Amino acid sequence: MRGERALKVVLVVVGLLFVAAVYPLLLFVRQEPALAMMLCLYVMLGIFLLLAARNPAANRSLIAFTAWSSFAHAGLMAVQALRNYIAHTELMGVALFAVIGVTLIALAPGKQSIQRA
Repeated sequence: MRGERALKVVLVVVGLLFVAAVYPLLLFVRQEPALAMMLCLYVMLGIFLLLAARNPAANRSLIAFTAWSSFAHAGLMAVQALRNYIAHTELMGVALFAVIGVTLIALAPGKQSIQRA
């Protein structure tokens, strides 16, 4: 029960963090269209994470997708920073996405057993 409550809190915090990407989305829509497109996806993911917080067990696949896509994002950003494609200050983003991924995997609800009638 305690783990489910912690997961709900994490889903709300991460959801709000992703929804907050709407502000830079509006700023970059003309200057950086690719970045704006990516931020648009994160805003929508944030909305769905907020909805998933009501019943995390029914949204296992969304939680898993968020965790693993956060790992993928962190990995790509790390490679880009180490190859000097992006600024080394972006490594803070790597840490943030890695923490999101680890936290969601650690708190993810287990599979529910199928009960027979």
